[in-house]
Amino acid sequence: MIVREAVSTDLDQIVALQREDVIREVREDDVPVSAYRAAFDEITADPRQQLLVGEVGGEVVATAQVTWIRRLTYVGGEMGVVESVRVRADLRGRGLGERLMRHVVHLAGARGAVRVELTTNAQREAARRFYERLGFVGSHVGMKLYLGSRPEGEA
Repeated sequence: MIVREAVSTDLDQIVALQREDVIREVREDDVPVSAYRAAFDEITADPRQQLLVGEVGGEVVATAQVTWIRRLTYVGGEMGVVESVRVRADLRGRGLGERLMRHVVHLAGARGAVRVELTTNAQREAARRFYERLGFVGSHVGMKLYLGSRPEGEA
């Protein structure tokens, strides 16, 4: 698998990976891929964000989004915040997710970042174990405040 920056023609496959997710906060299966175009263009144009894809045989089989944030902590150190990590369902368990995440950590080191952080849904016990195997530590409790319509399953 090669890991690279996403390009415009990857959008369909990235959205397909997102839709494979069993634990989703919102269902958007009926939304046309074109509805994501403006967000894709904004993300890929932003120098503080990287939309990565893992490619095997010309197919996008993994994705992750990294946002680089400078904070006043760590003497103004930069952190990479990782979101939306996905590996195609039929290819899970083959080390592709590990390769993708090691690439993210490598990018962080090359930038001089002081930390890489992420959250994972509390229902994703296997994902938590995966990140812990890579050296991530469950040091904080993530919280969200939803604005507008509530995600599925929320009262």
